[in-house]
Amino acid sequence: MTTATNRVLPFKDMGGCSISGIMDQSGRPFSGDVVIRSIANMHERSNGLGGGFAAYGIFPDRADQYCMQLMFDTPQAQVETEALLEQRCIVHHAEPIPTRPHPNISGEPILHRYFVNIEPDANRPYMDEDDLVVELHMQINIEVMDAFVFSAGKDMGCFKGVGYPEDIGEYFRLDQYEGYTWIAHGRFPTNTTGWWGGAHPFSVLDWAIVHNGEISSYGINKRYLRDFGYECTLQTDTEVIAYMFDVLMRKHALPLELACRAMAPPFWDEIERMPEEEQVQAKAVRAVYGGALLNGPFAVVVGSTGRMIGFSDRTKLRPQVCALGGERLYISSEEAAIRTVCPDPDVVWHPDGGEPVVGQLHAGVPH
Repeated sequence: MTTATNRVLPFKDMGGCSISGIMDQSGRPFSGDVVIRSIANMHERSNGLGGGFAAYGIFPDRADQYCMQLMFDTPQAQVETEALLEQRCIVHHAEPIPTRPHPNISGEPILHRYFVNIEPDANRPYMDEDDLVVELHMQINIEVMDAFVFSAGKDMGCFKGVGYPEDIGEYFRLDQYEGYTWIAHGRFPTNTTGWWGGAHPFSVLDWAIVHNGEISSYGINKRYLRDFGYECTLQTDTEVIAYMFDVLMRKHALPLELACRAMAPPFWDEIERMPEEEQVQAKAVRAVYGGALLNGPFAVVVGSTGRMIGFSDRTKLRPQVCALGGERLYISSEEAAIRTVCPDPDVVWHPDGGEPVVGQLHAGVPH
């Protein structure tokens, strides 16, 4: 008779996916090879169905232009997208995204980038250039068949695809770029397909998100974001987190701590034990931003201009460890991935659930 003690049970690794972020808060740029070595240390946390990176400070000569990086599944999609860009933008420069042949990467789409600006719309003076770029980003993803925007921020870019992250990094020649912040992801998809557009990071404007976990409130979050003009088209729940940061922090101008509290608020019984003034604020946030609440286990690293954020769900159901070594802040799924590139950090700590960890460029550092 087979007993529970010797039976081989099917096993699903619910802690899968790897995330890593490195920021030099002095603004000193460093090669993408550093973050590639960090994420490669966690090779076993992904399964080759997605890897990706976002980098900041990599286009200093075009820092005032939006770098729209796109993938096209067909040449016709590229033709239609370029016609739309010419109609709506000032296109300063266009080029293929540099890659190198890699034995482990295949089935890649057409990869191209465009450095653009958008003139103000006299008929819609309430929309600034950021709003118009977001609108164009959504329009391409919704209306142009087989075209996908995978980043559209200033002085930054995302690089992602189907493969292990270290292979994706080599494919995109990230050792030839230098930036002051790099975030990385190794994917282990559980509920959604592995495809080039569905790899992490997900991005809008200069926000880029890498995520370990599952957003079970995806449907509610998706409907909430639609009210603000954001459409989720990339078949992966992480997409809502990028758009949520843009809504809460750019459009609604919430402070970071309050935006994170909207996405990962205290439980009601915790709120009831707070001092009265804190109770009022916490209840107001939950009432006003109920659609922004992210349910499910998650740990994320968020990149934006001049800043890197580590953030997890309120009960911290996914691992996240942080470290400081000199001017650099490290955020990762595992301490080993940090020590691979910083063997002797000054301090290592594990933040509480729902508590944001923030790295920022020092005052006076241009970005």
